[in-house]
Amino acid sequence: MSRVETSNHISRFLLLLMTSAIAATTANLYYNQPILPLIKEAFNLSDAQLGSIPALTQCGYAFALLFISPLGDSIPRRRLITILSGLLVAASLIAALAPNLTVLLISVFLIGVGANITQQLIPFAASMVSAENKGATLGTLMMGLTLGILLSRTLSGFVGEHLGWQSVFYMSAALALLFGALLYVFLPLNKPSANLRYLALIKSSLSLFKQYKQLRMFTFSGAFWFAAFNVLWATLAIYVSDEPFNYSAQQAGLFGVIALAGVIGAKLAGKFVNKFDSTNVITLSLCLIAIGFLITGLFGSSLVALIVGIILIDFGVFSAQVSNQVRVFSIELSAQSRINGIYMLGYYLGGAIGSAAGVKAFDVYGWYGVITISIFFIVTSALFNALAKKA
Repeated sequence: MSRVETSNHISRFLLLLMTSAIAATTANLYYNQPILPLIKEAFNLSDAQLGSIPALTQCGYAFALLFISPLGDSIPRRRLITILSGLLVAASLIAALAPNLTVLLISVFLIGVGANITQQLIPFAASMVSAENKGATLGTLMMGLTLGILLSRTLSGFVGEHLGWQSVFYMSAALALLFGALLYVFLPLNKPSANLRYLALIKSSLSLFKQYKQLRMFTFSGAFWFAAFNVLWATLAIYVSDEPFNYSAQQAGLFGVIALAGVIGAKLAGKFVNKFDSTNVITLSLCLIAIGFLITGLFGSSLVALIVGIILIDFGVFSAQVSNQVRVFSIELSAQSRINGIYMLGYYLGGAIGSAAGVKAFDVYGWYGVITISIFFIVTSALFNALAKKA
């Protein structure tokens, strides 16, 4: 309990706890995707209304990245994480009891805000290790994030299919309560790196984005590939619930198991990012993502093609993310929460745009529209990644 942020390593137990908490917290951003068909039926929603549910969840997360994340540099992170855990429990319970779409949308926005716990834990861990251990530590933490993103869909699909969509949010509340308590007990106390008032702290976050061209390029590149990722996952459950697949919510959730290739990508990127240039690793990752989308587009009616495409997409996305965060955390060590908050703000705004654009593209142009807009986002991401090398 006496360990402070300036330590050069994290104990295995603490790293495991932080990784598990990241998985459980991140899952809240994606629980609603496999159960969208169930929510649609319960509230008699249009596809456009349905798309606002995952989009507002991402917007809540983006809001917290701008207005909550910077606080990690000015107040003890354990205290902030405890508050966010309480918010996550309350918002999940409200979602489970929501009588109409309006209440549900407010609650999923607040769930997105509470999920900022993840973006307090990642810079916390990064600040506790030496530069040479940063890649490996972030690789492990990103395994947790990857598991949270991917297994959330499988778990949510199973629970929603057998117990109803409300049970997914009750489960979310229980997990948030459990990990909130564990983190309060075992997280070390830290001395904040900044002594700024709240408005000055927010202003300094924005000034960092303006000051560092590399941060802007890293952010835009990540935002566009994450937009493509969310185009896929916001529409996949809807796509496979119809012809030629006719899958249930539980069956749609099983695609999350297939996508566990992202865990391998995160771990490998954490190991090799110090050996190879991050920009080159990201370029290769984006090529894999583009190939994955081409396969799902050309052979979208084939289950095998969907599986292969999703494996390539998820492997590429999480490989790129670990590499990108390593270089983001190297920009200014004294402002890691603020820099990470700005970067992840752009990242999840990209995700929100991708979710909404994906559902709209599917509604108007079908599966080929989903693939086309995804590849456009990946090409744009590659352009910003190339510009980052020159920054």
